[in-house]
Amino acid sequence: MVVKPASGPVDLRCGGHPMVAIGTEVPAGLTLDPAFSAGTPLGKRFADGETGVELLCTKGGAGSLSIGEVILSQKDAKPLPSSESLS
Repeated sequence: MVVKPASGPVDLRCGGHPMVAIGTEVPAGLTLDPAFSAGTPLGKRFADGETGVELLCTKGGAGSLSIGEVILSQKDAKPLPSSESLS
């Protein structure tokens, strides 16, 4: 799921292959590229500082998300405020 769109068109991929639009047929015979097989965990956010795109994984899997050949980095969770600052 796109949380924040890119500033322009991007080559979004998963597992080394281009993503397809919902409702579009996936090309037959695709295999996971070992260079893009670190996986994408469910519920995690991924971002690219150069394009500004931010994604939320709604279906985890073995393929890594990338913009072209650059694997997207997982965003760190924002720390919750401490209970002391809520007083």
